[in-house]
Amino acid sequence: MTSTSAPLTIDGRTGPWEIVIGLETHAQVTSRAKLFSGASTEFAAPPNAQVSFVDAGFPGMLPVINQLCIDQAVRTGLGLDAKINLRSVFDRKNYFYADLPAGYQISQYLTPVVGQGRIMVDLPGGRSREVGITRLHLEQDAGKSLHDQHPAKTYVDLNRSGVALMEIVSEPDMRSAEEAGAYVKKLRSILRYLGTCDGNMDEGSMRCDVNVSVRRPGEALGTRCEIKNVNSIRFIQQAIDYEARRQVDVLEGGGAIRQETRLFDSAKGETRPMRGKEHAHDYRYFPDPDLPPLEFDQAYVERLRAALPELPDAKKARFISSYGLSPYDAAVLVAEKETADYYEAVVLPPHALMLSLSKHEGLVLRQAQHEEPGKDLILSLSKEKIAANWVMGELFGLLNKAGKDITESPVSPASLGGLLDLIADGTISGKIAKEVFALMFETGESAAGIVEKKGLRQVTDSGAIDRAIDEILAAHAGKVAEYRAGKDKLFGFFVGQVMKATGGKANPALLNERLTLKLKE
Repeated sequence: MTSTSAPLTIDGRTGPWEIVIGLETHAQVTSRAKLFSGASTEFAAPPNAQVSFVDAGFPGMLPVINQLCIDQAVRTGLGLDAKINLRSVFDRKNYFYADLPAGYQISQYLTPVVGQGRIMVDLPGGRSREVGITRLHLEQDAGKSLHDQHPAKTYVDLNRSGVALMEIVSEPDMRSAEEAGAYVKKLRSILRYLGTCDGNMDEGSMRCDVNVSVRRPGEALGTRCEIKNVNSIRFIQQAIDYEARRQVDVLEGGGAIRQETRLFDSAKGETRPMRGKEHAHDYRYFPDPDLPPLEFDQAYVERLRAALPELPDAKKARFISSYGLSPYDAAVLVAEKETADYYEAVVLPPHALMLSLSKHEGLVLRQAQHEEPGKDLILSLSKEKIAANWVMGELFGLLNKAGKDITESPVSPASLGGLLDLIADGTISGKIAKEVFALMFETGESAAGIVEKKGLRQVTDSGAIDRAIDEILAAHAGKVAEYRAGKDKLFGFFVGQVMKATGGKANPALLNERLTLKLKE
C-alpha cells in the first residue's frame, strides 16, 4: 500500500525494530433484529430478555437471514471502496464455550460477502496512509459470560447471542499505535456516516482484536500475538505500545514469541496471556447446511451504491474546494457527520452569514512594525472560515466542558449564525460575542435577545469614540509624544485604553480609523 508517512521504529538494546499491526474490527450492524432471528437488539435490556429459540441453540430451530443486515454489509463494503462478492457462503465455526449455546458460530470464511478494499487514514502533520482491507464478513455474536455476579458461579446472558456483526479485517499495514488509532477513528466515522454501525465502543457495539508483531526493518513478518476485544481507541494504542515493547524485550533476551491470544489489562496498562492462538483448521469450518449460498446481482449492488450518503473523504474534499477550508479544519469538521451537518447549517441558506470582511474585529489588523501607522491589513477570512473557527473553538470548548456532544448543543446552528451576523454588521465586537455565546450556551436564548437585554451594542457613534480617544490621549501625553517620535507599537496601548474606557464596546474598525487620524494631528 502507498503511504506518505515513513515506517516507524522503536529502539531496542540491539538496534531498531519495526512494529507491524493489523486490526480485526467487530462492528455491530445497525438493525433492530438479529442476524438470523427476529429478537430485539436493544442495548441494556435485562439479562436474557431478548433471546429467541434460534439464539438459544434449541434443537430443530432454523436460521432465517435478515435482509437488512445484508444491505448494511454491502453498503459498508461500498463505503470501504471494496469488492462486493455476488456470491458468498455462511459457514459454521465450531468451538465450545458456555455463552455459545449451539456449539458453533455462524460466520463466513473462504467466501465472505465483501472482499478487498481500502481506507485512507489522515495523520498529524498533513501525512496520510492507505490501509488495506482484507475482507468484511458477516457473523453472529456470542452471548456474554458474567464472572462477577457470584463468588463461585458464572452467569450467562444471551441477549447478544445472534446479534449481527461485521468483522472488518485490515491488512497488516499499520506501523504505530498512532496509525492504528487514526485507522479506527476513520473506520468508525465511515460506519457512522453510512448508518451501518453506531460505533459506540463503550457499549461494545464496536471493538477490536489487535494483532501485533515486531521485526527488524525490511525483514519478513514476525510471529504475531492477538489482543482480544479492546474497546477504546486509547486502550488500543496503549495495548500496542506495551505489546510491541514486550516482544522486543523477549527477542533481545534470546527468547521466541509464542503465537497466542492475549488480553489487555487497562488498569495496569499491560497485556497478559489468555490462550494459545488457534488456527483456522481448529474451528472445523464447513458450510452451514441450513443456509444456502447468498447470491445477488450487480443491479442490487448499484441500487445500494446510488443511495449512499456523502462520505468523510468526499465531504472533506468539498469543504476544502467549496468553502476554502484548510485540510486540517475540514478533517476536524467532517470527522463526525453530526458536526459536519451542524457546520453546514451555519454557513448555508437560510442561515448564511453576511460578513463584512474588511470592517470586522479580528479581520482588520494593524501591524505597525510593517505598515504605515493606521494602515489596515485585511485578512481574507471567508464567512466559512469564521464559522469553522467558532464551531471548533468556542462551541467545541463549551461542549467538552459540559460533557455534551454536538447533537445536545443548546446553541442551534441558526442561533450561532445569528451571533456571527451581529459581529459582521458591527452590532457587537468579537470579544463581546464570546461573552454572549457563553450566555447563549447557558440559557438557550438568542444572541439578539441577550445583546438587547444586557445593553451590549457596540459604540458606533464617531463623536462618542472621538471623545473617549481625546480623554485617553490627554491622560497619556508622554506616550503620545513617544508614538509621534517613532514608537509605533504604542498604537495598541491606546486602542486598549479606549476599549477599557468604553467597556469594550467601541467599534474596532472605527476606533482604529479615528485614533490614527488623531495621532497624526
